[in-house]
Amino acid sequence: MRVKTGPYRRQHHKKVLKMTKGQFGTRSRLFRRANEALLKSLWYAYRDRRTRKRDLRRLWIARINAAARANGTTYSRLIDAMKKSKIALNRKMLAELAVRQPEAFAAVVAATKSP
Repeated sequence: MRVKTGPYRRQHHKKVLKMTKGQFGTRSRLFRRANEALLKSLWYAYRDRRTRKRDLRRLWIARINAAARANGTTYSRLIDAMKKSKIALNRKMLAELAVRQPEAFAAVVAATKSP
């Protein structure tokens, strides 16, 4: 006996169309175009979750470097000195200090200068 996909297919189409609801034009109305748009958007989301991590790290490094230069050193020298003096602060926290609490960041830089 032949198995038909009627209910399942309708369910799948409805699911795809629901997920592409805010898209422009046929990307939210026609199943085939909506499915293409959905596959592409899911791939972009997957890719950009990884890209976001890279972008944030670049931002943190830029902020740390700017604050380090204001305190008379550079990013690379600061990170090296922090490793040598065993100060374990990640870049996210360092950038946060640099932006929100410059005096605390200056204290970290001073701690790396005096062994």
